[in-house]
Amino acid sequence: MKEVIKIAGGMLAEAYEEKKEIHKKASVDLVTQFDVTIEEYLKEALAKKYPDFAIVAEESFDGTIPDRAIFIDPIDGTTNFVHHIAYCCVSVGIWENGEPIEAAVYNPILEEFFYAKKGGGAFLNEEKITVSKAAQLIDALIATGFPYTKVEMGRDYRFVIDTMAQLLPKTRDIRRLGSAAIDLAYVACGRFAGFYEVNLMPWDVAAGILLVQEAGGTVTNHVGAPYRFGDIIVASNGHIHDALIANMGMW
Repeated sequence: MKEVIKIAGGMLAEAYEEKKEIHKKASVDLVTQFDVTIEEYLKEALAKKYPDFAIVAEESFDGTIPDRAIFIDPIDGTTNFVHHIAYCCVSVGIWENGEPIEAAVYNPILEEFFYAKKGGGAFLNEEKITVSKAAQLIDALIATGFPYTKVEMGRDYRFVIDTMAQLLPKTRDIRRLGSAAIDLAYVACGRFAGFYEVNLMPWDVAAGILLVQEAGGTVTNHVGAPYRFGDIIVASNGHIHDALIANMGMW
């Protein structure tokens, strides 16, 4: 899998400097020709290496979540990619019977390759990583993201605003990088102590969840129950998890 992801990352890095054909899936949800090209490569290459697994890919999702699945995000952070901001990556998570078993998040622009295998720990460029030791919210740098549906100013928008209003004064600060896969990888390696976001899709989080878990962190939904695809995701170093959940907005 590492070999396949690194080739896909090379494609992303080369495309990063190229002119993009930008299309809108929604008013602010973008896709480029490179999202499609990299996805097609990953689907073909991973299908050969994992013939017993079904491919679930962002640009060709039909709504089905199989028991043995490979979740592909060819470019997580497409808006960053379009605007030439370095926080974009290839993200692949392999799941079996509702559990992640292998994961990779590769940002070739910053030359950061995160990898985890169930029971085998989490790694950044072959060096083992662990979550932050921050024990209090005031010592914690937190990451989040904003849903594309913010333009409608509905329930999810209000959750984002309410949660930020509650958390911001109680934390070291809040960051919004624009890639959930990278946010989760940064929780895993201790750069962020926590992360939360609403309205994420399976391919956004499938790899990052295993990275956090294998690095010693905790992943739940916003009320502390086991995370399921479609939930609000809350990931942390474990030490601040209860405090993070206690400051979630109304949902």
